[in-house]
Amino acid sequence: MRAFLWFIGLFVAGFAVIALLAWPAYEWLSPLMDVKFHRLANRIGQLSLLVGFMLVARRLALADRRSLGFGLPRREFLRELTVGLALGVATMLPVAFVMVGLDLRVLREGVTLDAALAARLALSGLATGLVVGLVEETFLRGAMHTAIARESGARAAILLTALLYSAVHFVGRFRIPVEQLGPDAGLRHIAGTLAAFADPAGIADAFLALAAVGVLLGMVRAITGNIAACIGLHAGWVWVIAFLRETSIPDETSPLRFLLSRFDGVVGWLVLAWTLVISVVIHRFYARRAVGRSASDAQAS
Repeated sequence: MRAFLWFIGLFVAGFAVIALLAWPAYEWLSPLMDVKFHRLANRIGQLSLLVGFMLVARRLALADRRSLGFGLPRREFLRELTVGLALGVATMLPVAFVMVGLDLRVLREGVTLDAALAARLALSGLATGLVVGLVEETFLRGAMHTAIARESGARAAILLTALLYSAVHFVGRFRIPVEQLGPDAGLRHIAGTLAAFADPAGIADAFLALAAVGVLLGMVRAITGNIAACIGLHAGWVWVIAFLRETSIPDETSPLRFLLSRFDGVVGWLVLAWTLVISVVIHRFYARRAVGRSASDAQAS
């Protein structure tokens, strides 16, 4: 558990830095430029997390390609990422179609799905998916999984990274009105970003769905020994979800509205059930690939 606590400590340290530095930094910069407090506070937290991650990676002997999940040769890594991306899109599209088909989500007012809009959203969604997948998987299924697995085994690594993966999605966006800013703004910003955890029942469906996704990604990481497939799968899912969010909204009058969470209107009981189904398919897919790769390596040797 010590490795896990190191990573939890990164977030605690990040929040502490926000509490201490966000307001002084805002006071210093606001007369010089147009700066939003919430953006500045978030950037300070992200920068402190990055610096802390680099220090922890060195401390826990994670500062190498294999420990971070990039142990494959570049060409093979990109091939596995591409396969994962295609599989991610293929496994997310059916549940997206169900949401639209059951009128759980309806077209946004004023949105016309022409070729130009579809192409723009496809490109921006792909870019978002790849960035999110790369950053989150390097941190969670890369460094953090490696550190925990070395100490406590793969099962603990899968479970603990999945729980943290789910939890970080509820660190919400929060804004303090300019007229209410003051020396305690950093603390109030932290309290606001963590407000969702004050109502566990309200986020239970989304939390469980995201945790299930995290477990699935962790299993793929354990089977493959790297994060190429994890990045691809993650990016594919985000790609479809980004397109869905940009073009539709939840139908609040639907009797099946409870299947989608209040958290973001996408993940929830429906996605949880679907994740359990595709977990079997994806696990078998990568398990067979792993066996085939082992057989090929044995013949080559």
